[in-house]
Amino acid sequence: MAMRKIIEYCFISADGTFDDPDPVRANIREYQDEAYVRDSLGLFNACDAMLWGRTSYELFAQRYARGGGNPAYAARLAAMPKYVFSSKLETAEWNNTIIVRGDVVAEVTKLKQQEGGDLVVLGHGLFGETLLKHRLLDVLALSIYPALLGRGKPLLRAGQAVNLKLTATKSFSKIVKLTYEPQY
Repeated sequence: MAMRKIIEYCFISADGTFDDPDPVRANIREYQDEAYVRDSLGLFNACDAMLWGRTSYELFAQRYARGGGNPAYAARLAAMPKYVFSSKLETAEWNNTIIVRGDVVAEVTKLKQQEGGDLVVLGHGLFGETLLKHRLLDVLALSIYPALLGRGKPLLRAGQAVNLKLTATKSFSKIVKLTYEPQY
């Protein structure tokens, strides 16, 4: 039986940060053209469920659970099962959301072994780092937007490293998407 793949889909600035504390400077929607939106939706439609850490889940739920943001994104995200890995999140009001507690590695491994399509992780953070560290991440799709932020969180913490194999490149009007497979 083939295991489901986990695909992390992450926006990063040209200087390699994924989380800018200033949302005005990090408004990536201004960089997204129609082709980029179609490409993103293609990935969402090809996957059966989303995996989230608490922080990313809360950010996306705030924007999309009430119909905000891109309408096509909002509809697809609402329809997908969403697994949120958190020991702190008390309730999840966004439909189709399941809070997963306990050992992240064991629970994600169970999801990978289930029948079905691939799983997508939106955003990066401690959850993404954990998947990468424990060799659970199969694909890393980085959408690089043209901004040098000079601050924010780097994709990896000091001391972490993984070799990547480039499997695809796509260029949009303002964003370049690089798709890699980690080489564990």
